[in-house]
Amino acid sequence: MKARTETLRKYVRMAPVIPVVTIEDARTSIDLAHTLVRAGLAVVEVTLRTPAALDAIAAIAKAVPEAIVAAGTVLTESQIAEVADAGAKFIVTPGTPPKLAERLSAAPIPVMPGCATVTEAMALAEAGFEILKFFPASASGGAAWLRSVQGPLPALSFCPTGGIDQASAPAYLSLANVPCVGGTWVAPAELLRKGDFDRIGELAAAAAALRRPT
Repeated sequence: MKARTETLRKYVRMAPVIPVVTIEDARTSIDLAHTLVRAGLAVVEVTLRTPAALDAIAAIAKAVPEAIVAAGTVLTESQIAEVADAGAKFIVTPGTPPKLAERLSAAPIPVMPGCATVTEAMALAEAGFEILKFFPASASGGAAWLRSVQGPLPALSFCPTGGIDQASAPAYLSLANVPCVGGTWVAPAELLRKGDFDRIGELAAAAAALRRPT
């Protein structure tokens, strides 16, 4: 677990923003990954919300090795092996029931489990997880919540995701327990459908320029 945690810590510090993308056509995934990497965002979370998701993860892992592709919206035990076999570098969950947390603790790749409350965060810390997804961030207390837990939960880091955009991201990134944020604004579904990688590149470059705490 410790080695996987340190690997994940390296990933979440590679860029201030992890784009969260829902891919409907796996053929767009390679162009997307190249665009994000060139703009300075090497880590991308592909959500398991479409039939194309596993193929998209596999395509990125094979064709764009400089990208760190994560599998997001992992909900079941069976998906752990599926995303690892597809080539995902780490797993992200929106929430983490106890049984799923137990299985994730033995996953072959790093895991960023999701939480929305102090109790959930404490339970995940007890299970050995140190870097958590805070979701849905905006609806669950936002930057104020994260600031308030720095004292009682000093060993935990969070990647807040949900309701965050270019304008609100700096408030999160100013916090010492936030190495990065996740967001859909970098590569929204409508731009992916149109194949507008020029605009995605602009959004990604602006996101990559956001400052994090040092």
